[in-house]
Amino acid sequence: MKKIESVQNSFIKSLVQLQEKAKVRKQEGKFLIEGKREIELALKGGYEIETILFLPEIISENQLSELTTKHLNVIKISKEVYQKLAYRDTTEGLLAVAKTKKLNLSELKLSKNPLILVAEAIEKPGNLGAILRTADAANIDAVIIANPKTDLYNPNIVRSSVGCLFTRQIATGTSEEVVQFLKENNINFYSATLQNSNSYHVEDYTQPTALVVGTEATGLTEIWRTESTQNIVIPMQGEIDSMNVSVAAAILLFEAKRQRGL
Repeated sequence: MKKIESVQNSFIKSLVQLQEKAKVRKQEGKFLIEGKREIELALKGGYEIETILFLPEIISENQLSELTTKHLNVIKISKEVYQKLAYRDTTEGLLAVAKTKKLNLSELKLSKNPLILVAEAIEKPGNLGAILRTADAANIDAVIIANPKTDLYNPNIVRSSVGCLFTRQIATGTSEEVVQFLKENNINFYSATLQNSNSYHVEDYTQPTALVVGTEATGLTEIWRTESTQNIVIPMQGEIDSMNVSVAAAILLFEAKRQRGL
C-alpha cells in the first residue's frame, strides 16, 4: 500500500488545489470528501470514489473494509499531510477523492407525484448546506439550484450539509431553464415572495409541486414572481419581514409533507 508523508508531494498539492479552488474542481471534475459517514453517503448516492486517503493513527485498515469493497486506490498519509488536507476542526482520519456529477436538469428522475425544492441564487455555502439537510429530512424528490452563485462541491457545502449533498437528486440551471423544465413536466410551482401572494398554508401541494425560495436580501427574480402557479408567503408577526432561507424552506416543505400525509 502506498504511503505519502510529505505535503510537498505533487499529488497532495493537487488535492490542496481541489479544496481551495472551484475552477480546479470544475476543470478536473473531482472534489474532496472528508469523513466516514459522508463518504458512505456519497457511495450510496452513486458518486464514484477514486482514492481513499487515511491516517492510520486514527483509523485502521480493518475499519476501511466497508468503504473499499470496490477496487479503490488506498493511500496511507502522515499526520502532517492529513492536517494540510482536512477541512474540519474535528478529525476522523479519512478523506476521499470523488468525481463530480453533471447536475443537469435532464438527469433528474422524478416520481409520478414529485415534491421539489427550488432555491435561487443562494450565495452562502452554510445556507445551501442547511437547505440540503432539510431536503434530506423531508425526503423530497430533488433540489434544483437556479442561477447558482457558488460551486456545489465547495468544501463548506460538503461539510455543512453533513453528507446530504449526496442523498437527494440535485440539478442546476438558469431560472429560465428551471421554469421551462417545471412547465414541461406539468409541475405546479409556488414562489415564496411578498408580491400578489397567499398565505402558504392555504395552497394545495398534494399534486406535483415545486416550492421556490430565494435570498433574504433580494428575494426571487421577476420570472418566479410572474410565472408561478401562485405566489405564497409565510406570515411574519415580528418586526422583520424575512427569515433565513433554509428555515423558510423547511416550513414550506413540511407543510407540503403534512398535506400529503407523510
